[in-house]
Amino acid sequence: MRGATGFSRRTRPVGGPTIVTATLAALLLFPAALPAQEPEAPAPVAAIAPPAGVLAVDSPDDRGGSVDVSWDLSPDDAEGRVLCYRIYRSAHPDTGFAPVGLVAPGVSRFRDSAAPDGTPLHYRVAVSDGEREVFSASFGPVEALPQWFHRGRITVLIASLGFVVAIVYFVRAAKAGKDLFIRRLAGLDHMDDAVGRATEMGKPILFISGLSTISDVATIAAVNILGEVAKKTAEYNTRLIVPCADPIVMAVEQEVVKEAYAKVGRVDAYNEDDVFYLTRSQFAYVAGVSGIMVRQRPATILYMGMFYAESLVLAETGASVGSIQIAGTDAVTQLPFFITSCDYTLIGEELYAASAYLSREPVLLGGLKGQDMTKAAIGLAIVLGAISATLAALGVIPWDFVARVLVNA
Repeated sequence: MRGATGFSRRTRPVGGPTIVTATLAALLLFPAALPAQEPEAPAPVAAIAPPAGVLAVDSPDDRGGSVDVSWDLSPDDAEGRVLCYRIYRSAHPDTGFAPVGLVAPGVSRFRDSAAPDGTPLHYRVAVSDGEREVFSASFGPVEALPQWFHRGRITVLIASLGFVVAIVYFVRAAKAGKDLFIRRLAGLDHMDDAVGRATEMGKPILFISGLSTISDVATIAAVNILGEVAKKTAEYNTRLIVPCADPIVMAVEQEVVKEAYAKVGRVDAYNEDDVFYLTRSQFAYVAGVSGIMVRQRPATILYMGMFYAESLVLAETGASVGSIQIAGTDAVTQLPFFITSCDYTLIGEELYAASAYLSREPVLLGGLKGQDMTKAAIGLAIVLGAISATLAALGVIPWDFVARVLVNA
């Protein structure tokens, strides 16, 4: 059929596309109208496998209070399902377990450093995936006990025995009359000259043993030196003045000086008032000693022991009155002041060697010589270690060999 324009006109079927469009619109606007579907049930998660092979032993080479726990990793560890391992401890094999530690996945060792000594203990290890924990079988009993000797310190034992043997050998050699060489100490070589100068000038010698107490090693070394100086002043009949900053040090030094005078047969020349207590206050002591220097104008001043901020004031005052000054201290911060202000200075360990150097006592000489030989051996070991490390870095010897030597040392 054609129209008035001459084109044919087709008749559309009623209801086809229109119904489909209307249905889709209804489904979009009203999804609840869709037929309900049953949700799929989640797949059941397999339980995580517990660790096995739990073993607990007393920690070796320790001082007690420690147990080493080890175990085989859970098979699920490699799949990334393990969150952590938790270690439990109890005094009973079945109950009472309490957590004592936590380690990350992939770790199969733990050291319980809070284990009581001498108590039978049981351990369990639990693996956790974040939601639940699965326990291993318990292991025990095991006791934490201290060991008498650390087997990794055998080299220290050998070195200590070598040190003792060296001292005993040199003490015996000194007692047998063998001449042991000790390096010359310039300050002590001039001790006789200083005492002789004071005798010729008719002026006293001032000995200052620092401000520390008798428990200080430097003070003990100063007391030993004082004894030798007192012998020389007794022989030369020279006055020795010793102002003290500590009453106990004063009592000790009085006895030392008195004994020194007695050894040379000059007990009558000993004057107890020349070894006296001044004050405990640091700068009050400095003021008192400075006043003695200015009034008495000693020919020689000896500074031996531990000194602090007063060192420069004392040394400068002594230099201003024209005294010969010899200092000895192990106070590193005060050494520059003594070096610049005094005529001679004993540095560090020279203070400790001074008493042996002056007295030539066999026990002191042997001890000093043994210590020197031990220090030489330690220095040689350091040099050999540096050479070995250098050769290993150059590829001449393997690093494993050097590492074993260093670890054993």
